[in-house]
Amino acid sequence: MTASPDLIRELAPTGRLRAALNFGNIVLAQRDAQGQPAGVTVDLARELARRLGLEVDFLSYESAGVVADQAQDGVWDIGFMARDPARATGISFTAPYVIIEGSYLVPADSPLQTIADVDASGVRVAVGKGAAYDLFLSRTLKHAEIVRAATSADAIDLFVADKLEAVAGVKQPLIKYAAAHPGWRVIEGRFTAIEQAMAVPKGRPEAFAYVHAFVEEMKASGFVADGLARSQQFDAAVAPPEAMP
Repeated sequence: MTASPDLIRELAPTGRLRAALNFGNIVLAQRDAQGQPAGVTVDLARELARRLGLEVDFLSYESAGVVADQAQDGVWDIGFMARDPARATGISFTAPYVIIEGSYLVPADSPLQTIADVDASGVRVAVGKGAAYDLFLSRTLKHAEIVRAATSADAIDLFVADKLEAVAGVKQPLIKYAAAHPGWRVIEGRFTAIEQAMAVPKGRPEAFAYVHAFVEEMKASGFVADGLARSQQFDAAVAPPEAMP
């Protein structure tokens, strides 16, 4: 794909590609032993910058909700987050490149055994404010109470400290937490499939079309699958092809 000078100026108006990374989602972004950004989103940002002939600047966040809130502030040029209708007013989302699952962590002796059991009166569910699963559960839970923390990591701490009935989150970090902390378990199944996409601030139509095509190529070429394997995120699935919206 050839990027014209006009397209590059639209996508990266500062002359550098500013990529927002959400380190609150360990499937997508991690820090290596030297504290440097790593993961499939880092790989995608670097490859996009290489194709554009630009340097990349990584902006660190601990919550996708904060990234979404800054979409129209001129802070970042590309982001990586779950596409959700609640975020679509200020963001153009590509097709997803990775699909991950949302589930619940509960005490090992909890009477909650299935995903459906959680939506009951008297059940308090901790979530990271503005996370994809917060947005989804806010629309779908009818009886359980949602208790919000600043980030996904804070939601787990809140769940433990306040003895809540459940905490919602991306399945992989919940499984990792349960493995390291006896007395907790992850409920089998999922309450939603979370579609992780690349994001471009609205109002950059040429840039969005280019990034959408880039995502499709990265999926088809095996680049995304390789990135997941390098970061040892074997439970995440590469999303299927999807046409330009």
